[in-house]
Amino acid sequence: MEEKRKLIDENGLRTDGRRWDELRPIKIEVGTLQNADGSAYIEFGKNKIVAAVYGPKEMHPKHMLLADRAVLKCRYHMAPFSVDQRKNPAPSRREIEISKVIREAIQPALILEDYPRTAIQIYVEVLQSDGGSRVAGITAASLALADAGINMRDLVVGCAVGKVDGKIVLDLNDTEDKEGSGDMPYAFMPNLNQVTLLQLDGLFTIEEFKQALEMANQGARKVYELQREALLRKYFAGATVETTTEEVGE
Repeated sequence: MEEKRKLIDENGLRTDGRRWDELRPIKIEVGTLQNADGSAYIEFGKNKIVAAVYGPKEMHPKHMLLADRAVLKCRYHMAPFSVDQRKNPAPSRREIEISKVIREAIQPALILEDYPRTAIQIYVEVLQSDGGSRVAGITAASLALADAGINMRDLVVGCAVGKVDGKIVLDLNDTEDKEGSGDMPYAFMPNLNQVTLLQLDGLFTIEEFKQALEMANQGARKVYELQREALLRKYFAGATVETTTEEVGE
């Protein structure tokens, strides 16, 4: 029987050289697409994801409109070249599920009652995937909605935690996601301290779950600061900017 390889070495370093509590490098741009009402681009590790928002606009088909609020739609899609082997461009069951997850994670932040009888459409396109694409997509989609001027209670920020070699670690990369023993995508609204997404895959003890939850919260708050900085620099400096960090985990 082939022995399972170690993902954390004797020095406590992971496959990409990070410590257990470090985030991957993150870059965020706001307002990258001229033809969308709002947009954002994020690099979360090797993930490269663009999010676009259209609306509020007329609802089609008419029978699906809601008289008291807007209908929020979301499409998460991975480009055929986003993974190691070419992906079928048709929507997969996983993409349909993640579309629903992103919509439900973001919806509590939006004041949809301000836009009755309309539709707001979110598109999340993964150009390159590297583990944790759903939480990175949530982070980018939230910024795109803010860029579109949609009334929001707070930004939504996502961050994942997992279990690797029996240890709880922050922000899984693709290798850790595939070969680790647990994954916990997490999203919340920091100012309201409200969790909007909590999924769990794998086996965690009660203590490991508590540790993972606290680590995800701390990691997400660091990403939240990058969200705010990207928005502030765009709207107060008068230009689209890049927010980059090489040491956000510290």
